Amino acid sequence: MSKLSNIPTNIITGFLGVGKTTAINSLLKQKPEDETWAILVNEFGQIGIDQVAMNTSDQEGLAIKELVGGCICCALGPALTSTLTTLIRRTKPDRLIIEPTGVGHPAGIIDSLQSDQFKKVLDLRSVICLLDPRALSSPEINDHPTFRDQLNLADIVLISKTDLCDQTEVEQAREFSESLYPAKQLIKENREAVLNIELLDRVRTDNLVSEFPDAHSHEKQVAVEPSVSTTPSLMFQITPSKGQPLSKTGTGNGMFSCGWVFSSEDRFVNHRLFEYLDSLNMQRIKGVFHTDRGWLFYNRVATETEISEIAYRRDSRVEFISEQDENWNAIEAQIKAFLAS
Repeated sequence: MSKLSNIPTNIITGFLGVGKTTAINSLLKQKPEDETWAILVNEFGQIGIDQVAMNTSDQEGLAIKELVGGCICCALGPALTSTLTTLIRRTKPDRLIIEPTGVGHPAGIIDSLQSDQFKKVLDLRSVICLLDPRALSSPEINDHPTFRDQLNLADIVLISKTDLCDQTEVEQAREFSESLYPAKQLIKENREAVLNIELLDRVRTDNLVSEFPDAHSHEKQVAVEPSVSTTPSLMFQITPSKGQPLSKTGTGNGMFSCGWVFSSEDRFVNHRLFEYLDSLNMQRIKGVFHTDRGWLFYNRVATETEISEIAYRRDSRVEFISEQDENWNAIEAQIKAFLAS
């Protein structure tokens, strides 16, 4: 078989903060040494955090490409085609894994992968959706067309974060998943978002349909007065001056985002910064910070926060996603106030 035909391809979906990056990290630990994998990560935010959060610094046979600043099925649709083409030609992967943004509708991505351009190159196999049981009790999430169709279009549903839910919530999530039609190939509780590599090679169900087929075609990603005029990809190439962060804002899919990149020389007072971030009413906050206690990864979904050490050292960066347009200038001023003197 040619390297550029029938490449096993999977999509890992799920709403914001459900644990998709953690799940992909678990798959990377199982990657056969003699295989090359390509990972395409899509982030709604503008600067890119997920690639930084993946534990891949010493892993061979791995190529990761990030598309930031919108949903790849909507605002970044043309970029998906060109990026996939380039990624496949350069890496000739044995497997391709796509992680859409948490507010990304999967229908457009699936359509692209099964289009004439890619149908002989890519072999779309199982689409896996991670479900946080607590989302079902949140009207803002449960009624969201993207959330519903992430589940509708999945072959496998993994009920994640069960250690943070009570048993009633977990049972309700299972009952809800079992009520979906057509039936899922597998519904499984998954406490720590660990995926078994064997799940990737399940054959794609061909009769799954979208409940909201137009949901992914109407949203546009629009820049909202960015303080730095540059494309998201260039944010990795520009080095900020100490105390002078670069920032970029965006909006789409009913959400607003803003991200900052700080110089690696900037050092934050750990406890003051994280207390402030914990106090904000945001849908999602992700960041890598050089602090007085070392380099730390801050990961928050709603009111749930995780902080861990991280190997990344290039710069400090943080991304906010909110359901309303925020006073980003005031937030930047406050974050800068936590820089160590």
